[in-house]
Amino acid sequence: MAGPGRKPASLKVVSGTQRKDREQAAIVDLPILSEAPPAPDWLPNSHAVKEWDRLARILTANKILTEGGLSALGMLCALHGKIVQLYAAGEAPTASMAGTLRNMENDFGLTPVAQGKVKPVGETDKGNKFKGNGHRTA
Repeated sequence: MAGPGRKPASLKVVSGTQRKDREQAAIVDLPILSEAPPAPDWLPNSHAVKEWDRLARILTANKILTEGGLSALGMLCALHGKIVQLYAAGEAPTASMAGTLRNMENDFGLTPVAQGKVKPVGETDKGNKFKGNGHRTA
């Protein structure tokens, strides 16, 4: 019986388990957005639009938002807007909604733990600054 299959390279980057010695062929290179695009008109409420405006500026400034990530950002903002509406009405979101929002925020590197795992597009690893310096440790 076959196993679960390989983890996609993009998930390895996000989770911090990517290794140079196990890199595969080149990944899809999506165009980076240099300016924050306007919020899509399908966002459900003003809370979602405000979140789009806030996050789109942050993500473009850090070279994280690409053309391919726009719909995912829209879904994140729509879910955020719905959760804010629930809280404003004195209700709480379901655990599934809260967990999904947290996972989407992690995908964009928007939580403290995820910040170190998501790198701006085009940034390369500088490598080990101590490698090859001639010093040995005991």
